[in-house]
Amino acid sequence: MRIRSLLYGCAGMAAIAVLSLTTAFGGAVQAPAGTLLGFSPAGSDGQRALERIFDAGLSAEEQRRWMKALASKANSVGTPHDRANAEWMLAQFKSWGWEAHIETFYALDPTPVAEKLELLGKHPFTAALHEPPLPGDASSAQTADVLPPYLVYQGDGDVTAEVVYANYGMPEDYEALQRAGIDVKGKIVITRYGNGWRGLKPQLAQEHGAVGCLIYSDPADDGYGTDDPYPKGSGRPRQGVQRGSVQKVMVYPGDPLTPGVGATKDAKRLTRENAPTILKIPALPISYGDAEPLLAAIEGPVAPRGFRGQLPLTYHLGPSKAKVHLLVRSDWSLKPIYDVIATIRGSEAPDQWVIRGNHHDAWVFGAWDPLAGTVALLGEAKSIGGLLKTGWRPKRTIVYASWDGEEPGMIGSTEWAEERALELSRKAVIYVNSDDNARGILGAGASHELQRLVNEASADVRDPETGASVQARLRAYIQVQGLTDPDLAMVAKMIAGGGDIPVYPIGSGSDYSVFLQHLGVPSINLGYGYAGEDGDAGIFHSLYDTFEHFSRFSDPTFGYEVALSQTAGRLVLREADAAVLPLQFRAFAGMIAAYVDELKALQGSLKSKAEAQDKLISAHAFTLAADPIKKTYRPPEPEAAPPALDFTSLDTAVTRLEASAMAYDSALAASGGALSPDRAAKLNGILQNIDQSLLDSDGLPGRPWFQNLAYAPGLLSGYGVKTLPGVREAIEGRRWTEAQTYIARTAKALEEYAARVDAAAAVLAKN
Repeated sequence: MRIRSLLYGCAGMAAIAVLSLTTAFGGAVQAPAGTLLGFSPAGSDGQRALERIFDAGLSAEEQRRWMKALASKANSVGTPHDRANAEWMLAQFKSWGWEAHIETFYALDPTPVAEKLELLGKHPFTAALHEPPLPGDASSAQTADVLPPYLVYQGDGDVTAEVVYANYGMPEDYEALQRAGIDVKGKIVITRYGNGWRGLKPQLAQEHGAVGCLIYSDPADDGYGTDDPYPKGSGRPRQGVQRGSVQKVMVYPGDPLTPGVGATKDAKRLTRENAPTILKIPALPISYGDAEPLLAAIEGPVAPRGFRGQLPLTYHLGPSKAKVHLLVRSDWSLKPIYDVIATIRGSEAPDQWVIRGNHHDAWVFGAWDPLAGTVALLGEAKSIGGLLKTGWRPKRTIVYASWDGEEPGMIGSTEWAEERALELSRKAVIYVNSDDNARGILGAGASHELQRLVNEASADVRDPETGASVQARLRAYIQVQGLTDPDLAMVAKMIAGGGDIPVYPIGSGSDYSVFLQHLGVPSINLGYGYAGEDGDAGIFHSLYDTFEHFSRFSDPTFGYEVALSQTAGRLVLREADAAVLPLQFRAFAGMIAAYVDELKALQGSLKSKAEAQDKLISAHAFTLAADPIKKTYRPPEPEAAPPALDFTSLDTAVTRLEASAMAYDSALAASGGALSPDRAAKLNGILQNIDQSLLDSDGLPGRPWFQNLAYAPGLLSGYGVKTLPGVREAIEGRRWTEAQTYIARTAKALEEYAARVDAAAAVLAKN
């Protein structure tokens, strides 16, 4: 499910943050060269020796065999192969020396029983709603347990209406339709994939009064406009369809009927009608082959340039004269969710848990998403099992999880964590996530106090194609792209002297969400392929995400599967064995300072825009600038300039946080990791759940499940992150009282966080 975000989710935001880090700190406080964060020099040498043994236990050929078997049949939630895969992995974990079991939950997971899409009128057309087998891909010819393309948690329905084209179906597209005089009320909206999360497209259509929604993949975005269609190339073929979830995961992820509690058999459940994360209107994903006749039938104004794709037709906004009949009917039953949980108990701190996860369910076969990440996780688990045979045991408990039900809405991870919320709040020290994986550049998002840990691990892993470290390759990529990308130019300037490469803030879209945003567990999300070297966008969530496609276009040597194992394995092993939990706070403080600067700039830009726009409206400039022939054009409505906001409390909190971070990081570097066991234990006790200081028990406005005041998915960005979300979204929504309230709440959380950092620094300062 993971959204692919190159390096930084929002490059501009990261660049501003990096600039703040550069000017405020002049670089990070480092331990002596070669010393790993949280280790003494001798401990670092021993850790790297252990990791060489770990690396020797990894096999690209073995991971290839595992993927071929796991992707051999349809693997969606509730299928026999989904369960068989879980049971096979359980047996493997046990054979490698782990204590392992399957935990089963029962979640609402609707699957289609009837779908129909027809263009009526003089030139009727019936959509295929089917992906045919392709030559050279034997997997695509299998039909057992393969469901037709669908959108889970859409609303079902049987509607007939005219069609309107809404481009990507994002808020700015509806603003453009309104200015063009196009009303979608009572219509079926057709949008294309891209430029925003899938689930927002039918949600916004519903909010604007549409009775149905269609989402198609335009060839300009991932089809023949990007590469030859599969199987000749990696682009999306004419009948390829992107399935997916449209659950409102920005309200809460997991089972829609059991928010906040584990979806056990006897859990108290909402009714489907009362579940706020399920849509009310029918929606379907379709191929560009099925979309073309529908788009050709749409009349009305010619679409503006930014609305036009690469189908051989003139794109119009609508409405169509001919109506479209859309039918979706689903089986709204509970499905079993099989989480495979494996554990190695820690020898010194068993109540500190290092958790590593990747999901195993797919929309169909799922070779790339998620099994590329799954086989990497299995490789790590086998190799760690080999370390046990040498007599090594981790200091902290290691928990490996192969989640089920991620694709419908991060169900397996969310239900497991909700069921154990109190225990995890006491014991979890980190969650390390991966999802899909392929050849190419490393991408890593994380809680920013983990930035140094990620950089150290990536510096010690070799890129399988160039032989350089994966960190060096990422650094070179940023520097080259920075020659033409102004945002990355600032990042390149910061890292040119060897400083840490910034991690990007993470929002939602994979299994880290419940850990980071609900429970306050520092989290990492990583994988290879972020610079687009692989050829997977065209088969995303389709029938064609097969072993055959993966072994041709994604990672033919499986070298990057091993690289993911090496990277994630180092993060797990270092977190498990470090004398002091490997956290460094200056990156976090610098990012928070940058985000506050962004909020002020956002407030100022809204004020300037409102004032300038109102002047133009008063001068009738929009009407004069519009094409006089287009009689339906409507100028924007006037906007009141925003009032002043008082950021004093946030500024004070950030100043304290920066000072606290500097003091702790300097003291940690000075200690060289040489702490007595008692002092180390006391320090770890303070650091263990520090991110819970960022939680607000009331949560974010309208969505109390999301409690982290530093990071959250945006209500109108889906998976995309919103930093300091309580304040940011209130400003964006022009809710000024709410913004001032969350300025105070966020400042209070940062003060509490800084106090914990101060307490940790005090432990380091004692002789």
